[in-house]
Amino acid sequence: MASTCIDILALPNTSNIIGYGIEIVATVDIATLIEQAGEDFGLQYFTASEWSMANGMRRIQYLAGRFCAKKAILKALGMELNQKTFWLDIEVQRLPTGQPSVVLHGQCHEFADRLGIGKWLLSISHVSDYAAASAIAVL
Repeated sequence: MASTCIDILALPNTSNIIGYGIEIVATVDIATLIEQAGEDFGLQYFTASEWSMANGMRRIQYLAGRFCAKKAILKALGMELNQKTFWLDIEVQRLPTGQPSVVLHGQCHEFADRLGIGKWLLSISHVSDYAAASAIAVL
């Protein structure tokens, strides 16, 4: 039986957590949206960098993971999901280690600054049928 070791020092003080969001989506739903809207879907929900990184056999999984991450980040910010959501103000990048990171622009950046968010903990996971993401906003 395998055991998991968690580095307690790496975990944030829970009193420093501003918000938490989690999201899961069926990859077929993202594939359908892309089929219906094509490039317009990409331009509405993903930055140019995110869209260009989505290539290869796992393109839909990659985009579904980024979509989930953005929704989880919006939830952590306490921002309502509606037609005025600023999807392009949220960019999910990959650090050299492979770890996903959050870069906020525009109104999302301003909102996070007002909340005092100084760090993001982001996790993205996907398999062929589903993608999921979890985001924690920390002081």
